[in-house]
Amino acid sequence: MGDWWQRNIMEPGKLPLLLALAAFTLTFVITRVVTRLIRAGKGPFGNVRAGGVHVHHVVPGVVLTVVGGFAAVAGGRHGVGSALAAVVFGVGAGLVLDEFALILHLDDVYWTEAGRKSVEVVVVTAALVGLLLAGFTPFGVDGMTQDELQDRANVIATVAGNFVLSLLALAKGKTRLAVFGVIVPFVALIGAVRLARPGSFWARRFYGRRPHARAKAHLRAYRHDRRWSGPRRAVQDWIGGRPDA
Repeated sequence: MGDWWQRNIMEPGKLPLLLALAAFTLTFVITRVVTRLIRAGKGPFGNVRAGGVHVHHVVPGVVLTVVGGFAAVAGGRHGVGSALAAVVFGVGAGLVLDEFALILHLDDVYWTEAGRKSVEVVVVTAALVGLLLAGFTPFGVDGMTQDELQDRANVIATVAGNFVLSLLALAKGKTRLAVFGVIVPFVALIGAVRLARPGSFWARRFYGRRPHARAKAHLRAYRHDRRWSGPRRAVQDWIGGRPDA
């Protein structure tokens, strides 16, 4: 374990990335707990106001992200300074992306249906950074054996193949499968081989003169949404809280 940590985390300079991911995830969890307590009227917490204006936590998040980002660029990948900068950046990014929907809509949609986008973006970001962290980076590690080089080549080839499948799934309108297909091997294959969703680029390009395929795509999308909308909503409510009616 010690040798793995040294060769795959310390030597390539991944410790700041690990700290940033941990700070990002922990900040999101704590922020969601606090906001849900405020919403329920429990605990000592309350909204921050200045001059009658509700100061959203995206504001300090932007400040921390800017400070941490510039400090990380100036400090490199090694040393205490880079570690501290990574933590500051991770905290700021967690606060910012927790209100991603507010930035997207330029409106306070935190507890609305549109606010679910923030949770989805945070989950995807954490997963992608985790993939980058866990990946076997072939740069910055000295004295690798032939087997280690082959392992890294296999990982790179797998990621490249998953990326191609994800592009196909994305073209077919399977956004979630496309994103998680980059993270989990062959998940995007499901979206790549199945019928495209109505209105997707693939459907417009290849189903224009195929009425049977269009009808089948509409029927399959309807059945899929009816089957999975409930469980998906339950998971989103558990993570981010139930939206207002």
